[in-house]
Amino acid sequence: MTGLAFLLLLTASLLGFILNRRAARSIRATGAPMHSLTNYHGGFSSLLVLVPGFVFLVLWILFQGTVINQMVMGSLPADVLSGLDDGAVNLVLTEISSLAAGRVFGTPAPWKIEAAEYMTALRAAASWLMIAGLSAIIAAALFFAFSRVRADFRARQGVERIILGLMIFCSSVAIFTTVGIVLSLVFESYRFFSMVPVTEFLFGTNWEPQIPMRADQIAGAGAFGWLPVILGTMVITVISMAIATPIGLFSAIYLNEFASPGFRSFAKPLLEILAGIPTVVYGFFAVLTVAPALRAGAADWGIAMSPNTALAAGGVMAIMLIPFISSFADDALSAVPRSLRDGSLALGATRAETVLNVLFPAAIPGIVGGILLAVSRAVGETMIVVMAAGLIATMTINPLDSVTTVTVQIVTLLIGDTSFDNPKTLAAFALGLMLFIVTLGINIFALRIVRKYREIYD
Repeated sequence: MTGLAFLLLLTASLLGFILNRRAARSIRATGAPMHSLTNYHGGFSSLLVLVPGFVFLVLWILFQGTVINQMVMGSLPADVLSGLDDGAVNLVLTEISSLAAGRVFGTPAPWKIEAAEYMTALRAAASWLMIAGLSAIIAAALFFAFSRVRADFRARQGVERIILGLMIFCSSVAIFTTVGIVLSLVFESYRFFSMVPVTEFLFGTNWEPQIPMRADQIAGAGAFGWLPVILGTMVITVISMAIATPIGLFSAIYLNEFASPGFRSFAKPLLEILAGIPTVVYGFFAVLTVAPALRAGAADWGIAMSPNTALAAGGVMAIMLIPFISSFADDALSAVPRSLRDGSLALGATRAETVLNVLFPAAIPGIVGGILLAVSRAVGETMIVVMAAGLIATMTINPLDSVTTVTVQIVTLLIGDTSFDNPKTLAAFALGLMLFIVTLGINIFALRIVRKYREIYD
């Protein structure tokens, strides 16, 4: 029934467009001067139907289930729910919902069968009420919009006001979503820091987020110092950026300045295919190819090496970041005014001197911005690290050891079936808050660099 409602809404919106556009054309055919084009009259009717109808459907779908559940639970016998906690009440509601969906297990009590039949009837009635309410909104909107079709009606302003309202609504949703995410992080982090001291989290050198399963369990109290985790993140990020940055920049310079058009048209799309490969494929490549090759090489040289290493994870992550940096650098070099390049060549400079002394300094804002965004992506990468670097949090900067990162620990802590009343689970939010602060600082630094040099070269 929901699909039918959306189909009805789209059909009515198209019908409103056709009717109002045809009416406006009829007025124009009489020779009357029209304030707005006929398409604006059609668009005004279409938007006037589409926007309130869509809002009505979304609100109905959001609250329909809650209202029906409350009505069903309110209709149960008084002694059925007495003495039950919230979990038991939810279990009863789930069982009634299963019966209403036709999934019968065992021999349910008669009152459950009656409640399921009542729920089914309410859902059917709600579906028809939804169609009826939507039809009423559509009819009112079509009538109002059609009554406004006149020569002096400012249809273009009406369409612009509706679209402006939509843009303000979308912007507000994005802003409030961001605020909600930050507040949820801060709130849950506050709960974590009420259990674990802030100083222990910020300056602790041990990360073993355990909770006691029994009183005499060893290390049952857990250790929540995040320094090994952020150190592992930094090690992998430095390795990946040390490899990806020069290769990405040199490939961008070659493709932008020295490669022939034919080679560039072939090589650039081929390079950017790397950016579209799923990270899990990179993880397989790291585990099956890179890590064994590194271990074999280290064994030949007599160097001790862990099965899972930061070097393998960082190296494969660098391959993933190369097209990211190369694309940003190429776009920045292409955006340099042609007059700077031609002026340098006209003064007798070689292509290499032009790139080094003219193009590269002028393209610094875009290049630095791309590199720092690549850093943010490296810091937030999870799949490659969890497959290639391991889960052990150690205070080391040796790239041949196993390390872990912030995002990997967040994934291991939030596995979906843990309760949110212990420090082990809440530690994920503290790590998320710190990761948010770090990436926000990187992005702010990148924006300041871009704005500073853009003012100089614009």
